[in-house]
Amino acid sequence: MAKRQALGRGLSALLENAANAPEPKPVEKGSIGNVAGSIAMLRISQIEANPFQPRTKFNEEALQELAHSISELGIIQPITVRKIGANKFQLISGERRFRASQIAELEEVPAYVRSANDQEMLEMALVENIQRENLDAIEIAISYQRLLEECELTQDELSDRVGKNRATVSNYLRLLKLPADIQLSIIEKKLSMGHARALITLDDTKKQLQIMKQVIDQDLSVRATEALVRDARENTKSAKKATASKSLSFEHQKVRADLRLKFGRSVELRAKDDGSGKIEINFKDEDDLKRLLESLDL
Repeated sequence: MAKRQALGRGLSALLENAANAPEPKPVEKGSIGNVAGSIAMLRISQIEANPFQPRTKFNEEALQELAHSISELGIIQPITVRKIGANKFQLISGERRFRASQIAELEEVPAYVRSANDQEMLEMALVENIQRENLDAIEIAISYQRLLEECELTQDELSDRVGKNRATVSNYLRLLKLPADIQLSIIEKKLSMGHARALITLDDTKKQLQIMKQVIDQDLSVRATEALVRDARENTKSAKKATASKSLSFEHQKVRADLRLKFGRSVELRAKDDGSGKIEINFKDEDDLKRLLESLDL
Protein backbone atom coordinates (compact mmCIF):
# COMPACT_ATOMS: atom_id res chain seq x y z
CA MET A 1 0.00 0.00 0.00
CA ALA A 2 1.34 3.42 -0.92
CA LYS A 3 1.91 5.74 1.98
CA ARG A 4 -0.32 8.80 2.11
CA GLN A 5 0.89 12.14 3.38
CA ALA A 6 -1.82 12.53 5.99
CA LEU A 7 -1.97 16.30 6.13
CA GLY A 8 -5.49 17.75 5.91
CA ARG A 9 -6.00 20.06 2.95
CA GLY A 10 -6.20 23.12 5.20
CA LEU A 11 -3.53 22.05 7.68
CA SER A 12 -0.64 23.67 5.84
CA ALA A 13 -2.59 26.92 5.92
CA LEU A 14 -2.98 27.11 9.68
CA LEU A 15 -0.50 29.94 9.93
CA GLU A 16 -0.55 31.27 6.37
CA ASN A 17 -3.12 32.53 3.89
CA ALA A 18 -4.86 29.40 2.65
CA ALA A 19 -4.88 30.60 -0.95
CA ASN A 20 -1.13 31.18 -1.03
CA ALA A 21 0.12 28.38 1.24
CA PRO A 22 3.01 26.46 -0.35
CA GLU A 23 3.20 22.69 -0.30
CA PRO A 24 5.52 21.17 2.35
CA LYS A 25 9.00 20.69 0.89
CA PRO A 26 12.41 19.43 1.99
CA VAL A 27 14.41 21.93 4.00
CA GLU A 28 17.56 23.29 2.48
CA LYS A 29 20.19 25.51 4.02
CA GLY A 30 18.80 28.97 4.61
CA SER A 31 15.24 28.03 3.60
CA ILE A 32 13.67 28.45 7.03
CA GLY A 33 13.24 31.96 8.35
CA ASN A 34 11.54 33.26 11.46
CA VAL A 35 7.96 32.64 10.36
CA ALA A 36 6.19 31.17 13.38
CA GLY A 37 4.74 27.75 12.71
CA SER A 38 5.75 27.30 9.05
CA ILE A 39 5.45 23.66 7.94
CA ALA A 40 8.27 21.77 6.24
CA MET A 41 9.30 18.21 5.53
CA LEU A 42 12.43 17.54 7.61
CA ARG A 43 14.78 14.58 7.43
CA ILE A 44 14.73 12.66 10.69
CA SER A 45 18.51 12.86 10.76
CA GLN A 46 18.19 16.64 11.06
CA ILE A 47 16.17 16.43 14.28
CA GLU A 48 17.51 15.87 17.79
CA ALA A 49 15.50 15.03 20.90
CA ASN A 50 14.67 17.70 23.44
CA PRO A 51 17.07 17.28 26.40
CA PHE A 52 14.45 18.86 28.67
CA GLN A 53 11.70 16.40 27.71
CA PRO A 54 10.14 15.46 31.10
CA ARG A 55 8.64 12.26 29.74
CA THR A 56 11.21 9.47 29.49
CA LYS A 57 9.10 6.29 29.43
CA PHE A 58 6.82 5.34 26.57
CA ASN A 59 4.56 2.31 26.17
CA GLU A 60 6.38 0.15 23.63
CA GLU A 61 3.25 -1.64 22.40
CA ALA A 62 1.47 1.69 21.85
CA LEU A 63 4.53 3.01 19.99
CA GLN A 64 4.53 -0.05 17.70
CA GLU A 65 0.81 0.46 16.98
CA LEU A 66 1.40 4.13 16.20
CA ALA A 67 4.36 3.21 13.98
CA HIS A 68 2.15 0.81 12.03
CA SER A 69 -0.52 3.50 11.61
CA ILE A 70 2.11 5.99 10.42
CA SER A 71 3.47 3.45 7.93
CA GLU A 72 0.00 3.02 6.45
CA LEU A 73 -1.44 6.52 6.68
CA GLY A 74 1.38 8.97 7.33
CA ILE A 75 1.46 11.57 10.12
CA ILE A 76 -1.77 13.49 10.65
CA GLN A 77 -0.42 15.92 13.24
CA PRO A 78 3.07 17.30 12.45
CA ILE A 79 5.71 17.42 15.17
CA THR A 80 7.03 20.80 16.32
CA VAL A 81 10.71 21.73 16.22
CA ARG A 82 12.88 24.81 16.55
CA LYS A 83 15.88 25.64 14.44
CA ILE A 84 19.15 25.46 16.40
CA GLY A 85 21.69 25.57 13.58
CA ALA A 86 22.28 25.11 9.88
CA ASN A 87 19.94 22.27 8.89
CA LYS A 88 19.66 21.26 12.56
CA PHE A 89 16.47 21.22 14.60
CA GLN A 90 15.41 20.33 18.12
CA LEU A 91 12.15 18.63 19.01
CA ILE A 92 9.68 20.75 20.99
CA SER A 93 6.61 18.51 20.98
CA GLY A 94 5.50 15.28 19.33
CA GLU A 95 8.04 12.88 20.84
CA ARG A 96 5.72 9.84 20.45
CA ARG A 97 5.13 10.65 16.78
CA PHE A 98 8.86 11.23 16.27
CA ARG A 99 9.85 7.92 17.91
CA ALA A 100 7.13 6.02 16.06
CA SER A 101 8.33 7.54 12.79
CA GLN A 102 11.81 6.23 13.54
CA ILE A 103 10.39 2.77 14.20
CA ALA A 104 8.45 3.01 10.92
CA GLU A 105 11.78 3.83 9.24
CA LEU A 106 10.56 7.06 7.70
CA GLU A 107 13.23 9.28 6.19
CA GLU A 108 11.39 12.56 6.75
CA VAL A 109 8.46 13.92 8.75
CA PRO A 110 6.21 17.00 8.52
CA ALA A 111 7.11 19.58 11.17
CA TYR A 112 6.07 22.99 12.37
CA VAL A 113 9.28 25.02 12.44
CA ARG A 114 9.61 27.68 15.12
CA SER A 115 12.31 30.09 16.08
CA ALA A 116 13.26 30.16 19.74
CA ASN A 117 11.58 33.49 20.54
CA ASP A 118 8.31 33.35 18.62
CA GLN A 119 5.90 31.95 21.24
CA GLU A 120 3.81 35.11 21.36
CA MET A 121 3.66 35.26 17.55
CA LEU A 122 2.67 31.61 17.42
CA GLU A 123 -0.12 32.07 19.96
CA MET A 124 -1.51 35.08 18.11
CA ALA A 125 -1.34 33.30 14.75
CA LEU A 126 -3.01 30.14 16.05
CA VAL A 127 -5.82 32.01 17.79
CA GLU A 128 -6.42 34.13 14.70
CA ASN A 129 -6.50 31.15 12.36
CA ILE A 130 -8.77 29.07 14.60
CA GLN A 131 -11.47 31.60 13.73
CA ARG A 132 -11.19 30.73 10.03
CA GLU A 133 -14.35 29.10 8.68
CA ASN A 134 -12.56 26.66 6.37
CA LEU A 135 -10.73 24.69 9.08
CA ASP A 136 -12.03 21.20 9.77
CA ALA A 137 -12.54 19.85 13.28
CA ILE A 138 -9.19 18.02 13.39
CA GLU A 139 -7.28 21.14 12.34
CA ILE A 140 -9.03 23.10 15.09
CA ALA A 141 -8.25 20.34 17.60
CA ILE A 142 -4.57 20.34 16.60
CA SER A 143 -4.45 24.11 17.00
CA TYR A 144 -5.98 23.84 20.47
CA GLN A 145 -3.46 21.16 21.40
CA ARG A 146 -0.57 23.31 20.18
CA LEU A 147 -1.80 26.26 22.27
CA LEU A 148 -1.91 24.03 25.35
CA GLU A 149 1.47 22.38 24.82
CA GLU A 150 3.61 24.98 23.11
CA CYS A 151 2.16 28.18 24.55
CA GLU A 152 1.70 26.54 27.97
CA LEU A 153 -1.92 27.61 28.38
CA THR A 154 -4.41 26.00 30.73
CA GLN A 155 -7.74 24.89 29.29
CA ASP A 156 -9.43 27.84 31.00
CA GLU A 157 -6.92 30.26 29.43
CA LEU A 158 -7.37 28.55 26.08
CA SER A 159 -11.16 28.92 26.35
CA ASP A 160 -10.75 32.63 26.96
CA ARG A 161 -8.32 33.06 24.06
CA VAL A 162 -10.56 31.39 21.48
CA GLY A 163 -13.90 32.54 22.88
CA LYS A 164 -15.28 29.03 23.41
CA ASN A 165 -16.52 27.40 26.60
CA ARG A 166 -14.32 24.76 28.17
CA ALA A 167 -16.66 21.88 27.26
CA THR A 168 -16.43 22.80 23.57
CA VAL A 169 -12.63 22.96 23.75
CA SER A 170 -12.53 19.57 25.50
CA ASN A 171 -14.76 18.01 22.82
CA TYR A 172 -12.37 19.14 20.10
CA LEU A 173 -9.30 17.90 21.99
CA ARG A 174 -10.87 14.48 22.47
CA LEU A 175 -10.96 14.05 18.68
CA LEU A 176 -7.18 13.61 18.71
CA LYS A 177 -7.63 10.39 20.71
CA LEU A 178 -9.56 8.80 17.85
CA PRO A 179 -7.80 6.30 15.53
CA ALA A 180 -5.98 7.83 12.56
CA ASP A 181 -8.51 6.40 10.08
CA ILE A 182 -11.36 8.24 11.80
CA GLN A 183 -9.37 11.48 12.01
CA LEU A 184 -8.69 11.24 8.27
CA SER A 185 -12.40 10.69 7.59
CA ILE A 186 -13.17 13.90 9.49
CA ILE A 187 -10.51 15.80 7.51
CA GLU A 188 -11.92 14.42 4.26
CA LYS A 189 -15.47 15.49 5.29
CA LYS A 190 -16.74 11.92 5.35
CA LEU A 191 -17.66 12.27 9.03
CA SER A 192 -18.97 15.29 10.93
CA MET A 193 -18.06 16.49 14.40
CA GLY A 194 -21.33 14.93 15.61
CA HIS A 195 -20.40 11.51 14.21
CA ALA A 196 -16.96 11.75 15.82
CA ARG A 197 -18.36 12.72 19.23
CA ALA A 198 -20.57 9.62 19.16
CA LEU A 199 -17.66 7.34 18.24
CA ILE A 200 -15.44 8.77 21.00
CA THR A 201 -17.69 7.25 23.65
CA LEU A 202 -16.68 3.73 22.57
CA ASP A 203 -13.57 2.25 24.20
CA ASP A 204 -13.15 -0.47 21.58
CA THR A 205 -11.04 0.81 18.66
CA LYS A 206 -12.05 -2.09 16.44
CA LYS A 207 -15.72 -1.36 17.05
CA GLN A 208 -15.15 2.36 16.39
CA LEU A 209 -13.68 1.54 12.98
CA GLN A 210 -16.46 -0.91 12.17
CA ILE A 211 -19.16 1.66 12.94
CA MET A 212 -17.23 4.36 11.06
CA LYS A 213 -17.22 2.17 7.92
CA GLN A 214 -20.93 1.48 8.30
CA VAL A 215 -21.71 5.19 8.75
CA ILE A 216 -19.74 6.16 5.64
CA ASP A 217 -21.00 3.28 3.46
CA GLN A 218 -24.65 3.90 4.37
CA ASP A 219 -24.38 7.70 4.73
CA LEU A 220 -25.92 7.48 8.21
CA SER A 221 -27.02 10.51 10.23
CA VAL A 222 -25.53 11.51 13.57
CA ARG A 223 -28.65 10.21 15.34
CA ALA A 224 -28.34 6.83 13.62
CA THR A 225 -24.65 6.73 14.57
CA GLU A 226 -25.50 7.43 18.20
CA ALA A 227 -27.98 4.54 18.11
CA LEU A 228 -25.31 2.19 16.72
CA VAL A 229 -22.90 3.25 19.45
CA ARG A 230 -25.54 2.70 22.16
CA ASP A 231 -26.22 -0.78 20.81
CA ALA A 232 -22.49 -1.53 20.75
CA ARG A 233 -22.10 -0.44 24.37
CA GLU A 234 -25.10 -2.50 25.46
CA ASN A 235 -23.79 -5.55 23.61
CA THR A 236 -20.43 -5.12 25.33
CA LYS A 237 -22.10 -4.93 28.74
CA SER A 238 -24.19 -8.02 27.99
CA ALA A 239 -21.12 -9.92 26.83
CA LYS A 240 -19.26 -9.00 30.01
CA LYS A 241 -22.19 -10.13 32.16
CA ALA A 242 -22.45 -13.39 30.21
CA THR A 243 -18.73 -14.00 30.65
CA ALA A 244 -19.00 -13.28 34.37
CA SER A 245 -21.95 -15.69 34.70
CA LYS A 246 -20.12 -18.46 32.88
CA SER A 247 -17.09 -18.10 35.13
CA LEU A 248 -19.12 -18.54 38.33
CA SER A 249 -19.08 -21.93 39.98
CA PHE A 250 -22.35 -23.76 40.58
CA GLU A 251 -22.21 -22.82 44.29
CA HIS A 252 -21.74 -19.11 43.49
CA GLN A 253 -24.57 -19.16 40.94
CA LYS A 254 -26.83 -20.66 43.63
CA VAL A 255 -25.81 -17.96 46.13
CA ARG A 256 -26.61 -15.28 43.55
CA ALA A 257 -30.00 -16.83 42.81
CA ASP A 258 -30.81 -17.02 46.55
CA LEU A 259 -29.88 -13.35 47.01
CA ARG A 260 -32.05 -12.28 44.09
CA LEU A 261 -34.95 -14.23 45.53
CA LYS A 262 -34.43 -12.82 49.03
CA PHE A 263 -34.24 -9.15 47.97
CA GLY A 264 -36.53 -9.34 44.95
CA ARG A 265 -34.13 -7.37 42.79
CA SER A 266 -31.12 -7.69 40.52
CA VAL A 267 -28.02 -8.94 42.31
CA GLU A 268 -24.61 -9.58 40.75
CA LEU A 269 -21.90 -11.74 42.28
CA ARG A 270 -18.32 -11.72 41.05
CA ALA A 271 -15.65 -14.08 42.33
CA LYS A 272 -11.89 -14.22 41.70
CA ASP A 273 -9.64 -17.25 41.65
CA ASP A 274 -8.11 -16.27 45.00
CA GLY A 275 -11.52 -16.55 46.70
CA SER A 276 -12.20 -12.80 46.93
CA GLY A 277 -15.05 -11.07 45.13
CA LYS A 278 -17.93 -8.67 45.46
CA ILE A 279 -21.73 -8.57 45.51
CA GLU A 280 -23.66 -5.77 43.78
CA ILE A 281 -27.28 -5.09 44.72
CA ASN A 282 -29.10 -2.71 42.36
CA PHE A 283 -31.81 -0.20 43.28
CA LYS A 284 -33.99 2.04 41.09
CA ASP A 285 -34.36 5.24 43.09
CA GLU A 286 -34.16 6.73 46.60
CA ASP A 287 -37.38 5.04 47.75
CA ASP A 288 -36.14 1.70 46.45
CA LEU A 289 -32.86 2.24 48.30
CA LYS A 290 -34.74 2.87 51.55
CA ARG A 291 -36.65 -0.38 51.09
CA LEU A 292 -33.40 -2.22 50.45
CA LEU A 293 -31.79 -0.78 53.58
CA GLU A 294 -34.84 -1.77 55.65
CA SER A 295 -34.63 -5.33 54.35
CA LEU A 296 -30.96 -5.35 55.43
CA ASP A 297 -31.92 -3.94 58.88
CA LEU A 298 -29.75 -0.85 58.24
